[in-house]
Amino acid sequence: MDIKFDRCAAVVFLAVGLLSVIGSRGIASSSYGSVVGPDIFPLFLGILLMILAIRLFYETFQVSRSAGKKEKLRYKPFFIIFIATLLYILTLETIGYVITTFVFLFICFQTMEKGKWVTSLIISAGFSGVIYFLFVNVLKGTLPGWPIWFS
Repeated sequence: MDIKFDRCAAVVFLAVGLLSVIGSRGIASSSYGSVVGPDIFPLFLGILLMILAIRLFYETFQVSRSAGKKEKLRYKPFFIIFIATLLYILTLETIGYVITTFVFLFICFQTMEKGKWVTSLIISAGFSGVIYFLFVNVLKGTLPGWPIWFS
């Protein structure tokens, strides 16, 4: 862990989160056919990013100075998750939220911790299904449902 880098990253993330919150206030609060407006998601993500940035900044003071051993950077998992994120963005509208999110989460879980296929399948399916249900049925929002060829 590089203390200086983590502190700088925490400040940058705090600024990005604050800008996201400020920017979300300028977005329309409702959209056609949806009770939840497009301003909600960036607002909550900005708040979450600011909370995590504050926690990271706080943790940099809690780390002992004697733990100076640096970890080797792992590029392969980074690129796998980066490519999975790009594919997620590109296929979300055509394949739909539930399937795309399930596959994305499964790939990320397997990249971070190989094995545990059953656990990854259950968490990925549960998360994508529950979030879709809550957003569409409870909050009356809209998400891309299922692929066009399923309809």
